[in-house]
Amino acid sequence: MESSKAKTLFEKIWDAHLVHRQEGHPDLLYIDRHFIHEVTSPQAFDGLRRRGLPVYRPTQTIATADHNVPTKNQHLPIQEPLSKFQVDTLTRNCKEFGLDLYGLGHEKQGIVHVIGPELGISLPGMTMVCGDSHTATHGALGSIAFGIGTSEVEQVLATQAILQSKPKTMKIQIDGTLSRGVLSKDIILYIIAQISASGGTGYFVEYCGSAIRNLSMEARMTICNMSIEMGARGGLIAPDQITFDYIKDRQFTPKGEEWEKAMTYWETLYSDQDAKFDKEYHFKAEAIQPMITYGTNPGMGIGIQENIPEVALNSSAEEMAKSLNYMGLTGQQTLIGKKIDYVFIGSCTNSRIEDLRIVADFVRGKQKAADVEVWIVPGSKKVESQAIAEGLDKVFTNAGFDLRQPGCSACLAMNEDKVPAGKYCVSTSNRNFEGRQGQGARTFLVSPLMAAAAAVKGEICDVRELLEPALATI
Repeated sequence: MESSKAKTLFEKIWDAHLVHRQEGHPDLLYIDRHFIHEVTSPQAFDGLRRRGLPVYRPTQTIATADHNVPTKNQHLPIQEPLSKFQVDTLTRNCKEFGLDLYGLGHEKQGIVHVIGPELGISLPGMTMVCGDSHTATHGALGSIAFGIGTSEVEQVLATQAILQSKPKTMKIQIDGTLSRGVLSKDIILYIIAQISASGGTGYFVEYCGSAIRNLSMEARMTICNMSIEMGARGGLIAPDQITFDYIKDRQFTPKGEEWEKAMTYWETLYSDQDAKFDKEYHFKAEAIQPMITYGTNPGMGIGIQENIPEVALNSSAEEMAKSLNYMGLTGQQTLIGKKIDYVFIGSCTNSRIEDLRIVADFVRGKQKAADVEVWIVPGSKKVESQAIAEGLDKVFTNAGFDLRQPGCSACLAMNEDKVPAGKYCVSTSNRNFEGRQGQGARTFLVSPLMAAAAAVKGEICDVRELLEPALATI
């Protein structure tokens, strides 16, 4: 299906993986990497058993336990019955079908979208899927990565391919220099607030511009991770030297001649100058403040110095009233000074070593507010080990933070780490839906730096007012 016309990066990768195309039908797309976890895979394996099918290419499926695992005492048997059943089922399925499993206690265990890049399993130019919407994270490496449903998980296990309608393309360009105290989480929250939680529906997004190019790989992952929160099918960033330096010498990356061969291909992965996108947005980095959400979808966000609007973009007056009622807030209210109960630093959005370093640099020598409970949950065993090696665990302990073990934790109310009803949680995760962090829990989404500031103050604040000169460039 090659064409001489100028192509976007998305089109180049999609066309390179196209197995079959028929007018009026979804494309058949080959999948390079398939990630699975304990929550969305059991029914898929049952389907294979019923049909008497093996996993077609077992070396291209990687499994880990993350969503439902406890983040305390992982060396002990899981106590919560559903969590134990799901993790035990994943273990049995992987053994029966011959799949690699990074389960509890394994040195490579962690959140699926953290371990893929850190181990060198996720690479530029690939197609990657997982039964989890935030698979878009891996797009930061210059790949097509997207979440799929359980029936599609079965499809990929059985064939290493998937039927997919080709999305439209969107370019989001951010140029300029970020202000002090503004992180990549603020960039993506700002974008979603500008175009709404449905503004990307039907599109695959490419992020570009000088502000994106100046980000680290882990910061880029945060942006691609939340592409789904604007309704997009996924997001990606063209690989560059920062990408290549990040993946070089990781455990599963190509070595020697294979690396040179891969680089020859990876260096072609960019949108052609004359490539046409179906929609484009352009933003200035200087316009972005530290961001915070106030409502019950990620598009309900404001700069920290702004007041809650009377009506949110693409939300009806009824939806806005329902959301603010749930959150116990009102239109035109400022969030600065709002007392909080919990701070959660973690999730596949912000649980990497760079996130933990940012938090540690800010809280070193400080104490959390007495009436706030702070959970900091590394995204993988590797992140946990690195944090301990760097002494970050002592910084967190001295600040009164509860450093836990790897898992999805309080991102979603699927494990033991739940926020109680009516309590306010400042969170670095990706969703603020009603009940997302626990039945009746109220969530404010922020960057790791804003979360650290709230933990210390015991209330929502503008982190820029607390930054010391040494942190002014964060």
